[in-house]
Amino acid sequence: MEVCAMLGAVETRSVSPVFVGRAGELTALTEALSRGSAGEPQALLIGGEAGVGKTRLIEEFLDTAREQDAVVALGGCVELGADGLPFAPFSAALRALRRRLPDELTAAADGHEGELARLLPELGDPGSHEPSDEDSTARLFELTVRLLERLAADRTIVLVLEDLHWADASTRHLFTYLLRTLRRGRIVVVASYRADDIHRRHPLRPLLAELDRLRTIRRIELSRFTRTEVHRQLTGILAAEPDPGLVDEVFERSDGNAFFVEELVVSHEAGCAPGQLSDSLRDLLLVRVETLPEAAQRVARIVAEGGSTVEYGLLAAVSQLPEDELIEALRACVGKNILLAVPDGEGYRFRHSLVREAVSDDLLPGERSRLNRRYAEALEADPGLVRPHERATRLATYWYHAHDPEKALPAVLRASVETRKRHAYAEQLSLLERAMELWDKVPGGIRDSLRPIDYADAYPACGCEPETSLRYLDLLAEAAVAARLAGERERAAKICRTALRILDFEENDPLRAAWFWTEMARLQSNLGKGDGWPEIARAQELVKGLPPSAVHATVLVGAAGWGMLRNPGPEALAAAERAVEYARFVKAEPIELNARITLGTIMVSAGDTEGGLATIHEARERTIALGQYHEAARAHVNLSSSMEAIGRSREAVEIATAGIELARSRGLVDSAGWIRANLAESLLALGEWDRSKEEAELLLRSGASSTKPGGTALLQLAHLATARGESARAAEHLVEARTRYGTRDPIPQYTLPTAQAEIAIAAAEGRLADVREQLAATAETGFPPGTHRYGWPLVLTAITAEADSRGLPAADEGRAGAIALVRRCVRGLATPAPVWEAYSRQVSEELARAEGRETAARWAEVVAAWEPLERPYQLARARHRLADALLVEGGRREEAADLLREAHATAVRLGARPLREDVELLAARARLSLAPEKQAPAPAEPGEDGFGLTPREQDVLRLVAAGRTNRQIAEELFISPKTASVHVSNILAKLGVAGRGEAAALAHRLHLLDTPL
Repeated sequence: MEVCAMLGAVETRSVSPVFVGRAGELTALTEALSRGSAGEPQALLIGGEAGVGKTRLIEEFLDTAREQDAVVALGGCVELGADGLPFAPFSAALRALRRRLPDELTAAADGHEGELARLLPELGDPGSHEPSDEDSTARLFELTVRLLERLAADRTIVLVLEDLHWADASTRHLFTYLLRTLRRGRIVVVASYRADDIHRRHPLRPLLAELDRLRTIRRIELSRFTRTEVHRQLTGILAAEPDPGLVDEVFERSDGNAFFVEELVVSHEAGCAPGQLSDSLRDLLLVRVETLPEAAQRVARIVAEGGSTVEYGLLAAVSQLPEDELIEALRACVGKNILLAVPDGEGYRFRHSLVREAVSDDLLPGERSRLNRRYAEALEADPGLVRPHERATRLATYWYHAHDPEKALPAVLRASVETRKRHAYAEQLSLLERAMELWDKVPGGIRDSLRPIDYADAYPACGCEPETSLRYLDLLAEAAVAARLAGERERAAKICRTALRILDFEENDPLRAAWFWTEMARLQSNLGKGDGWPEIARAQELVKGLPPSAVHATVLVGAAGWGMLRNPGPEALAAAERAVEYARFVKAEPIELNARITLGTIMVSAGDTEGGLATIHEARERTIALGQYHEAARAHVNLSSSMEAIGRSREAVEIATAGIELARSRGLVDSAGWIRANLAESLLALGEWDRSKEEAELLLRSGASSTKPGGTALLQLAHLATARGESARAAEHLVEARTRYGTRDPIPQYTLPTAQAEIAIAAAEGRLADVREQLAATAETGFPPGTHRYGWPLVLTAITAEADSRGLPAADEGRAGAIALVRRCVRGLATPAPVWEAYSRQVSEELARAEGRETAARWAEVVAAWEPLERPYQLARARHRLADALLVEGGRREEAADLLREAHATAVRLGARPLREDVELLAARARLSLAPEKQAPAPAEPGEDGFGLTPREQDVLRLVAAGRTNRQIAEELFISPKTASVHVSNILAKLGVAGRGEAAALAHRLHLLDTPL
């Protein structure tokens, strides 16, 4: 190790001592450093072709950062292909931070060392993986971001990630998550990538497009040097004024690429005339290598095949050179700026990746295989030559490229286990696919000696004994789970279909087939290609009659979960009870707890409220005790939802708040998203509209990968926008919510609130026909048990629209059918809690209003039903309607005034503009003051109303409401059409409406054509 440190002092910088150009780019970086140091996190992407000067620009920037006492953490992506080291640049950067800030990093990671050890093994033992789920990777990402934020709270940290074009999928995902969620701390993130490598199908390309949409990220594209800049670079390299002819030749040959300029100078100094240079880029890059002594060239070839960085001990073992000769060879390579000692002093890498690629490409096929074999043999002989967390992956890589399937297959399988433990599921999938490729190349005897590799999801469920041989189906099962957890659901479905074909035609294993069908059910739903029931039904058929097993319990949990969401009736309840029973029998407690949460939720929907809540509570406490935090978070999701279903919104908020804290502390980003969606819904119901809006928007900004919680958040924003009179914005939210929900799997908890939002928007815009059409479509699918929480608001919205339009000629056709349809819907809705009884009473009285038979007495009962409940918006609407009814019946003006003042105060506080305007219009017509202080209501003047309409204008308005044209109005009132038109214009202005339809609706809603109040 001391050898590396010694040689590192020879030369670790670029050839040119002069930093040329890039003043604007360097200024952008230093300005970002200033903003970051002030507590505003910064992110910059530096792109450019290979050799254009990205690394040199970063070097200059880091010098400036260090001068300002910033802590620099540098990590580079490793070029190992599909089986690359997961999270390599982040591991290197965190290791650098640990060296600089050992105590601070230990304190920041306190309590989460096991999880963070997946990125930085020095923190401890990550242990065996927990039961995997889509949240496990997000949990690791969230903890990493929080670690960086804590470290950057009191100091400026510059995090540099180089060569993103080589980044593994896990690194790309963590990088994206970091940039999306980093909100505080004195931190600057700088990443570089090779722009000319980003072809149309390169995985970094969509990531760059996504990041371009984030305003918080700045892209810096480096262009090639001009002739003047090349002249300055040559002057610095040569330490003398270059010959103009050489400048012209080098500029023409290099085309302004800074690295090529350096190589051309080396070639020139080596005695190669410009005209003798090969047009081949590879040959140009090899010129410097070919000037080395033979031993140094051999070392360069060994390093080129060993990976992005090769440890000194490993290099010594592979090269088999005496130590003195190896040191001299390394000294020559470092002195010629071909190799560099890595910053931590543990090994060597090429100064520029282009040279490494050229040297590697120059190897003969047999030579490459031989070098990889020697690397593998050296590492097997002495595993301590590399870091423990890199050992399995690198050994798998070396054996694979040594073309030795018998050695490669076991090594690849071991590496897949290690990557899974680090939640690097994309890399695990790549390794498993490589294992599938090698499978048929390995003799049967070798395969029979292999054991199931990780017992992940599939294996305990299939009852594999320790002596059971690994089968190809086991690889497919592992790969399907890895693909699903990596977000590659299409690939997971394809793998499952392959396995099911094998099971159909080659093997008879109903238990394993049932497991694959259960996976397919989940994938079909997640992909929006179906509801998953055909797959669940097939799995149920396969396990029927078999002895109890974990697979059997899993299938039953799937069936119960399907019913809980879509039809929580007796069949779903029975499936959940059997799932609990089977899981308990086979001692699969995690499956049992999952089933108990589902069972409790179905019990609440079925009317056993207290029993269901107790079941979920017990499961929640047990999951927390066992450390099964994903299931604990799911218990919070279902418990907060169940509380809202029975109208206990305040308790739902408390449970959701605790659940979000639990999920955040464990990095369960998706679970936090589901809980936050419930929180936004409950807050909206409680009249805490601004906070509901904040929570919904926070959810939409989060890194949650599941789309449906975002759909629910958008629905809350749509409901809120409608209630605040912003129907256009509500429509935008609704469209996006529909997109997130998809169309292939209609789940009532999404389809019914979506339909209600559609009805509310249509009603707000006066589209009564659309209201009726949407209600009819919804009634056709019905209201399954437990969906009363969505059904009552929907029906109330629809019947209110009918009542508001009573008396409009255009609304007469179809009214009777619409009212009858509302009555039919109401018959199927339960009222298991006071809040739903209040909804039922209000719907009944809106039905009466739609038929012209409302009474103040019944509206008073509606108000009384809402008053004990925390539902301020609904109470304000009921008070408005009661005041209207009192004024129509006459004689109780002071009581009506008090009701309107209370409704008005609520509407103002909530920002409910339509309700506020309705209250103000009714008060103006009745000449009632909405001022807080009590004053006697002024009597109405004969022949006038609160809008200043003259008797003639009231006559015209009555005819407008009857659907007459200006000419028909003129004929009936014996005035000219022009005079009729003037009257209509004046009426629209006084009423503050845009058209005749709105004027007619307002007139009927406020009884403007009735006897003056």
